[in-house]
Amino acid sequence: MNQIEKGFVYLRRRMVFSAAHRMFHPEVDDAVFGKCANLHGHNYVVEVVVRGRVHPQTGFVVDLKKLKDIMEEKIMSQLDHKNIDTDVPYFKNIVQSAENICIFIWQQLEGHIPDGAELFCVRLHETENNLVEYYG
Repeated sequence: MNQIEKGFVYLRRRMVFSAAHRMFHPEVDDAVFGKCANLHGHNYVVEVVVRGRVHPQTGFVVDLKKLKDIMEEKIMSQLDHKNIDTDVPYFKNIVQSAENICIFIWQQLEGHIPDGAELFCVRLHETENNLVEYYG
């Protein structure tokens, strides 16, 4: 897990997207996934945490408008109002669990965080009670 370090500021940007999926794997009995083996949807909340040092001229760790634009392009355009099973090629042979969706989001953002900040954590709330965190 990435370590919290002194001197860094941790900035979190939150977005909400709606998507459908079903839990499925050809080698796993649907009973293992229970009712989630049926097509259903969630209003996911994704939180992207970046860290960096405050730039002395701007006072920012990262320009939030740039971070928002990147999240729109890399996450929202691929997942919002989509059927993850059929609309997102990455999931053709990968179970569409919250854990795997969170890893996918990290992979989409990795290397695209601007202004000298770095990707620290992706959090994905699948429901009010279920949360996944991934630290790369």
